[in-house]
Amino acid sequence: MARAGLYRTEVEKARDSLIAQGKHPSVDAIRVALGNTGSKSTIHRYLKELEAEGSMAAPSGVVISDALQTLVAQLSARLVEEADVRIDEAKAQFNVATQKAAEALANQEREDRALSDRLQRTETALQEATRLHQDASRQLQERTTQVRTLEERATGLEARLAEQTAHVQSLEQKHNQAREALEHFRQSAKEQRDAESRRHEHQVQGLQVELRQANDTITSKNHELLQLNRDNARLTQLQGQTESMLRTLRREHEQVSKIAQELPDLKRQIETLGQQRIQVSNERDQLRAEVERVAAELAAERQARHIEVEEQNRREARLRAIEELLAQLKPKDPAAETPLAD
Repeated sequence: MARAGLYRTEVEKARDSLIAQGKHPSVDAIRVALGNTGSKSTIHRYLKELEAEGSMAAPSGVVISDALQTLVAQLSARLVEEADVRIDEAKAQFNVATQKAAEALANQEREDRALSDRLQRTETALQEATRLHQDASRQLQERTTQVRTLEERATGLEARLAEQTAHVQSLEQKHNQAREALEHFRQSAKEQRDAESRRHEHQVQGLQVELRQANDTITSKNHELLQLNRDNARLTQLQGQTESMLRTLRREHEQVSKIAQELPDLKRQIETLGQQRIQVSNERDQLRAEVERVAAELAAERQARHIEVEEQNRREARLRAIEELLAQLKPKDPAAETPLAD
């Protein structure tokens, strides 16, 4: 803010001090030397007066008319004013560009934070999908193990059923053979008893004439009858063993029938497990497709992130170019300019 009561002598002292330091006595430099006080228009007016007096008092071998001196003074003042205006405009443009660059940088930082949060959420979702895929794979492995165990159990039961069926068939064949042998033995014994009966009747008819032979024959027949009784007892025992074996075969056949009745349940369990395995396989494929989709989204996010980083780099490059342009538009250092000649 310009202070009231700025004197021409103060402006003159400040100008002479700058000239003595080898600096150009511009309006801004004099205002800074005065402690950032005084109006620029007042300082400019005092400088014009001092330059006019210096031009009039300066010794010269060439006579310059008053009109030309006035024109030179006016041109000098006009140049100073235009220089000040251009400097103010450049400062205003620089401030606007700096503010826009700061706003763009803040927006880019917010976008970066939003992208980082989104990337973190995506990575969290990917980790969750990976964990679900691992759980599904573990469950699938367990179900596969259970199915394999049940298949092995079913294979064992089928083999056992085949063995039991073969055993039953073998026992039935043995039973048939034993029954046939028993029937053959009964038929032979019946035929033998019939033959003995016929012989006995024939011997009774000739008993009177062959009494002694009949007694010998009776004794012999007693021995044969005893042998037949023994054979009959042995056959009875064999028949009991055969019937016991038949009962055992029937019990084994009932057990095999029970196993055969359980076989459809086992087959249904195997089919159910097969359907569960297909369902788990479908779920695994769905999870795999979901993981691939999330991975594709993550790759797209990374690609978008890469594009945004490149865009940010281009913005930073443009910002640096603008700063360099602003640096070029800044007024030159008064220390680098040559002092005005008196």
